[in-house]
Amino acid sequence: MSDNNVQNDTENTDNSVEITPEMQSFYQRADEIIGVANSQLGEKAHSGQVGASLLYAAARYSASVASIGFVKGEDFAKEKEDIIEFYVKQYRQMLSDNLTDYAQNFDNYVQLNKNGNAE
Repeated sequence: MSDNNVQNDTENTDNSVEITPEMQSFYQRADEIIGVANSQLGEKAHSGQVGASLLYAAARYSASVASIGFVKGEDFAKEKEDIIEFYVKQYRQMLSDNLTDYAQNFDNYVQLNKNGNAE
């Protein structure tokens, strides 16, 4: 999501929802990560390959984050299904929201893609 998309998200959001500084920081971090992913595109990797690497990185990072606070690996392992359920639910909602946004702004995003951005 580019800075323009953050602005679009703000504009497309129900007027009763205020974009807080924390939310703005959230979107800015996401934009930076997407920027890194876009920088990987080229002769050596197409968008599907970069996307797969990004999913793997998200899963690996999420596993690390989920482990915080556990003292024993066996205790962590016992929570595996609950952790998976949490992250899958979060991802499903975020993916659904972004697919809706992309469909609603398709012409703008397709134009961005033609200019070299993968998102």
